Amino acid sequence: MKLEAPARRLPAETRLGIGVFGASLALFVVRFLVPRPIAMSNNGDGGRVLCGAGITWKGLPEAFVHLAYTPAPGTPPCRPTYLLTQSWLADLAVRLGGLAGHPGTLSLVVLGLLSSVIAATAVTAIVLGLPYARRVRLAVAAGLLLVVADSAFFGYFAAILGEGAAFLGLLLAVGGLLLTAREGRWSYAGMAVTFAGGVLVVNAKVQTLIILPILALAVLLVRPGTLRGVKRWAAAVLVIGAVGLVTLAAQRSVEPALAPDGTYAEFPGDDSREINMFNSIFLNIVDGRHDTRADLAALGLPPSFEQYAGNGWWHPHPARIDPLYPRYRELMSRPNVLGYFATHPGRALEVLNRAATDQLTARPDYLGSFDQEAGFAPHAQEHRVPVVSWLTGLLAPLGLFALVPIWLFVLVRAWIQRRNPLGVVLAFLLAVSLTQFGTAALGDGIEGIKHQSVALFALLLAVVLAVCPSPLNSRHKPTVA
Repeated sequence: MKLEAPARRLPAETRLGIGVFGASLALFVVRFLVPRPIAMSNNGDGGRVLCGAGITWKGLPEAFVHLAYTPAPGTPPCRPTYLLTQSWLADLAVRLGGLAGHPGTLSLVVLGLLSSVIAATAVTAIVLGLPYARRVRLAVAAGLLLVVADSAFFGYFAAILGEGAAFLGLLLAVGGLLLTAREGRWSYAGMAVTFAGGVLVVNAKVQTLIILPILALAVLLVRPGTLRGVKRWAAAVLVIGAVGLVTLAAQRSVEPALAPDGTYAEFPGDDSREINMFNSIFLNIVDGRHDTRADLAALGLPPSFEQYAGNGWWHPHPARIDPLYPRYRELMSRPNVLGYFATHPGRALEVLNRAATDQLTARPDYLGSFDQEAGFAPHAQEHRVPVVSWLTGLLAPLGLFALVPIWLFVLVRAWIQRRNPLGVVLAFLLAVSLTQFGTAALGDGIEGIKHQSVALFALLLAVVLAVCPSPLNSRHKPTVA
């Protein structure tokens, strides 16, 4: 009797990766499309993402989601003046839509499916990079899926807003860093994933550019597999240099934007810096609820500006329309704002506490989830997966009293695991969360909940990973036993 050769089985790690990716993608697709597609409506800034995808669109706030954006007949192609990597994903979605017979149209369904594939890939990379037994890694995967699929975050993946790309970039960067610490081909795959995630998250918005040095430090601290000496540092420098060069080229690829003072922006964000500082001054400091004249004097502004207390840049009666404003325009600056907070710690703490409440609130109430044909009221939101944002919402009234203990928990866990790649990843996520928190809190007086979403997402990823037990040693290989 002829004996048949036993069928070759896939390696355990490969089977685990395929299983996690398939299950994650299936869950994301169902989450996205059933019973109807969900997204985030345009807050008024969506024209920037569309412009990067070659579509001209009026940037007005919208109560409903548009599932398809098509250039109006006769409108010239739009040249972006503001870089967001969500535009790259949108442009790819336009190209994919063209292959399906819809040239020049951005379908948010295609964009959402594309983002779901990237998110599933990132979750798989994180799971494969963790140095634990299968049951622990699957538990982490479940935690990650709850965060990514939460109603406060998931809609951004199919939206013309910049946060979706930041979330995807963070996920990929974490997975890449963990994979880099593995041996053999896993390490090289990790470097590639880190590069892709780094480019996505660093260029997601102007305020995420400060993630670049944090990521560079994390790459230096994570040892690539078994590489030693010059090879180790060369690999790290290669990844850092590649992210830096792509970022430099990308930021220089956009058209110079016209700043409010009539000059062209030289660096990313120059065109909006005055607006952000203006809002921070008149909404966070000269807000009409404190000693307005004393605050104006501390900022070097005239007492007559008291009439503009609490009026932001787009308010019907802002200080920028005052004949005296050009004389004081240079005081709408980051050094002036930070100098005020440095000399008024009580007010700084008050602003930070409000920002902590915004962060834990997780979801602004003005970003709707559905298109108009779905039959819901304007600004209606879906709550299919509210677990994580529900928990943070319960803590939101506590502000810093809730947020600081979470920071300390992640910090302690990062210190305990400092000799392991996971410790580096925890420190990276905590640093990202803290810097994004401070930037949004002190550097911008509007849309606090939305602008804190990147900080919250990074922190929640850190919390999920922080509950992992300490590996037996820093070079422990992942197992699936």
